[in-house]
Amino acid sequence: MKKYLSIILLVLVSIPVQSNEFTEMLELAEQGDALAQNTLATMYANGEGITENDVEAVKWYIKSADQGYARAQNNLGMMHDYGKGVPENDAEAVKWYRKSADQGYARAQFNLGNLYGNGKGVRKSHRTAAMWMEKSAKQGHIDAQNQLGVMYHQGMFYIKSTNTAVTWFKKAAEQGHADAQVWLGNIYFGGEGVQKDVIQAASWYRKAADQGNAVAQWVLGAMYESGTGVPENDIEGVKWTRKSADQGYAIAQNNLGMMYYFGTGVPQDNVKSYTWWLIAQINGYGKPKAYVRKLRKTMTSDQIAKAEKLAAKCYESDYKDCD
Repeated sequence: MKKYLSIILLVLVSIPVQSNEFTEMLELAEQGDALAQNTLATMYANGEGITENDVEAVKWYIKSADQGYARAQNNLGMMHDYGKGVPENDAEAVKWYRKSADQGYARAQFNLGNLYGNGKGVRKSHRTAAMWMEKSAKQGHIDAQNQLGVMYHQGMFYIKSTNTAVTWFKKAAEQGHADAQVWLGNIYFGGEGVQKDVIQAASWYRKAADQGNAVAQWVLGAMYESGTGVPENDIEGVKWTRKSADQGYAIAQNNLGMMYYFGTGVPQDNVKSYTWWLIAQINGYGKPKAYVRKLRKTMTSDQIAKAEKLAAKCYESDYKDCD
């Protein structure tokens, strides 16, 4: 009896679970509705209301894309771009992105710009990449606005323009793009092409840090520690440095080791200092090597063993168990 029960359970488990929404969407898609076909494909791709199945997703994206639905054409391009449900094929990705981009779909314009910028499936061309990025950015696509800022900042137009870069970074940053917020923080902090303004820099870093950007958290921690652009506050400095360190950012881990070594915002603790310097080294940051060597001479063998054990536990737990 147990054997038959196991077989029945296996059969039940193997039947794809379908939601009412999926069933309704399937009915519309089978009637040839392009929007429903694209939605159905996305449900398959994301495992929403049905077992995830990239091959089925591609099948329905094709049906929708062949009817000229721009969103499906972009999605089909992405499947080819990332090799989901089909072998990775840059040329096919370009083909479908272009069909969608030519209809004015901002996300496809951004994706096509990326392929031109990286020379994937097409001859590399920063000019063509910028053209598509600008089309997308002018429609408010946040990633395109940030990328266009990067291109102007780095001189990918053969003419570097920090002012134009700032314009595009601000458009993205005001929509909440954390990388653009960090770029603005860097530009205002260094006074690069704009009047130096550490208060405004700190404001942009804070916005990015609040979103979990590890670089911004590290910089903000350093700014609190030194009182640059914000009131000096060692406790806040430790808080933001630790947030960054807990994401695996090696420079922040090194700085946290320094804070424990000097007792800045935390009680002085050689074991924790040694621990964070070891972790920073594991993550490829070479600077703490000399600090570890120097500190080791002042520690007992028990302290060293404790620090090494804590470092291993911290690293292996992905920074969830570091105290």
